[in-house]
Amino acid sequence: MDLLQTLTEMIDLRSFSNLWYWIALAVMWSSASHWILGVPFDMVHRARKAQGQSAQDLEDLVRINVNRILYVSENAGIWLLGIACFVLSSLATLGFLLMVEFAQAVFLLMFPMAIVGLINLITARAIRADEPREEALYRRLATSRFVIQFLGMISIFVTAMWGMYQNLHLGVFG
Repeated sequence: MDLLQTLTEMIDLRSFSNLWYWIALAVMWSSASHWILGVPFDMVHRARKAQGQSAQDLEDLVRINVNRILYVSENAGIWLLGIACFVLSSLATLGFLLMVEFAQAVFLLMFPMAIVGLINLITARAIRADEPREEALYRRLATSRFVIQFLGMISIFVTAMWGMYQNLHLGVFG
């Protein structure tokens, strides 16, 4: 087996039959449910238990990330929305109308992440408006995490069903 054949098999565009795609999907959702507003969720547990400096660190990090997210959305939000809609609609058209499997796979990764971004933006706006402290902040972050995890379960299920359909319909090596 030569190097080119090995690389071609590793970078196979038949995404749903490629192990690397499923590993990337799992890592993506694991990261999305761990990092809420850019804050690792283990900090919430530590702040709940230890209080004191851990709670202050969490509140500071949440404040910094909320300000960062809202600054970006206020200054470049329309442009980011336009680019995201263009990319997602292009992927959807290529993938589901023109039946390009690689575009389907990327769309099934990116579309739910766009919703995660929207959830983070809504959470950031709510935190800025209410300015919750301690337990109220922990609950807000935990609720956001639960919503993202639920979205992840639905997304993984839909992706798995579509991937199995594609593999059975087209054949794994077809």
